[in-house]
Amino acid sequence: MASGDTQTVLVVDDEPDVADAYAAQLRDRYTVWTAYSGQQALEAVDETVDVVLLDRRMPEQSGDDVLESLRSKGIETRVAMVTAVDPDFDIIEMPFDDYLTKPVSRTELFDTVERLLTCAKYDEQFQEFYSLTSKLATLQANKSQSELENSEEFAELTERRENVREQLDRTLSEFNDDAFAAMFRELNPRPPLTDELID
Repeated sequence: MASGDTQTVLVVDDEPDVADAYAAQLRDRYTVWTAYSGQQALEAVDETVDVVLLDRRMPEQSGDDVLESLRSKGIETRVAMVTAVDPDFDIIEMPFDDYLTKPVSRTELFDTVERLLTCAKYDEQFQEFYSLTSKLATLQANKSQSELENSEEFAELTERRENVREQLDRTLSEFNDDAFAAMFRELNPRPPLTDELID
């Protein structure tokens, strides 16, 4: 996620009135950029963009093409397709994070952005937690108990991992929709935070 006080959302739609309307709604809470074509979107996306709201049906370069280009460049920004195109089975292989069918209400817009930001935060925190846990396990397997107990670095590493775990718990609690939170836990492909991983 981008650093700073507010997250950055890029709204992409070839109808300027639609893009500007979404941007106007979101601007109270986020830094918002707009792009009115696929090419403009690709030029605008960098590591500072946290969420992209991407129209599918655009001339010259469709939203599908933009999404494919982003992923082929290794850009893992969270993307929600916001489109009048009804979803079909072709979406199964598409690497987006969410799909909204127009018309989209203000509530749907904000809820979607918040979910994607929370997912991104969780993903980053889990990666850090996994890395710290791996380091702890390596040291535990190769150092004696007395060496571990006398190591200030090991104590700091243990504390860091516990702090990240607490952050993960808080992030999960940010999913204010209980049904979504349950679905997220069930579908999350990463291993759960089991006692074996923690201890």
